Amino acid sequence: MSSITSARVLRPVGTAGKLFAFGLDVGRGLFKRPFQWREFLQQAWFIASVTIIPTALVAIPFGAVIALQVGGLIKQFGAQSFTGSASVLAVVREAGPIATSLLIAGAGGSAIAADLGARKIREELDAMMVLGIDPIHRLVVPRVLACMFVAVFLNGLVSVVGVIGGYVFNVILQDGTPGSYLASFTALAQLPDLWQGMAKALVFGLIAAIVAAYKGMNAGGGPKGVGDAVNEAVVITFLLLFIVNFVMSAIYFQLVPPKTG
Repeated sequence: MSSITSARVLRPVGTAGKLFAFGLDVGRGLFKRPFQWREFLQQAWFIASVTIIPTALVAIPFGAVIALQVGGLIKQFGAQSFTGSASVLAVVREAGPIATSLLIAGAGGSAIAADLGARKIREELDAMMVLGIDPIHRLVVPRVLACMFVAVFLNGLVSVVGVIGGYVFNVILQDGTPGSYLASFTALAQLPDLWQGMAKALVFGLIAAIVAAYKGMNAGGGPKGVGDAVNEAVVITFLLLFIVNFVMSAIYFQLVPPKTG
């Protein structure tokens, strides 16, 4: 019983180690030539096509909720002139990357895990290895780069739509003035805030793609195993994204001093 218990306890550690080793293999595959441009473009287009509309629709309530919450809180302190700046900071720093990561993991990551899992149970990956083709270089690397590429642009879309949504709801529902909302953009926000949001989106896309590819390439047990791999990939990615988001935010606040109004 003790050996079984210890094996269950150490299983997540082993999975984490294998996932890290898989990430290193993907990193090495980035420098192999020739690069699979066609696969990269196809995957980038597919991921963008399944995520761009849900991302735009999610960004509107994100921006609206942030504007309502921040606007109501700031109004209690009598600092309505900073509503626009605070809303922009919240969208660019946190809401944009988080919304992007959830949709990339939920839509793009699940599609990657399902595709590679189906190839695994059909023994296509084994056939590629027999032919001397590295599946990581041929299939995984283009998908990882496509996820990172699309995540950065989706983050920009969420930021723009979120700010516009926050502006509309602040002006209409909270009796804010358009001039003060727009004029306060630069009061607290600064350019490194935008770079931090982009860096988060890039890292989140990397994590989502690597986890999805790892679970897909290690799927087993037929179609049920593929479904389980997709579910596990999405759950693990969500957990990792929130942890990494906290770490990156903590590092950013230590390196970049806040701008005072």
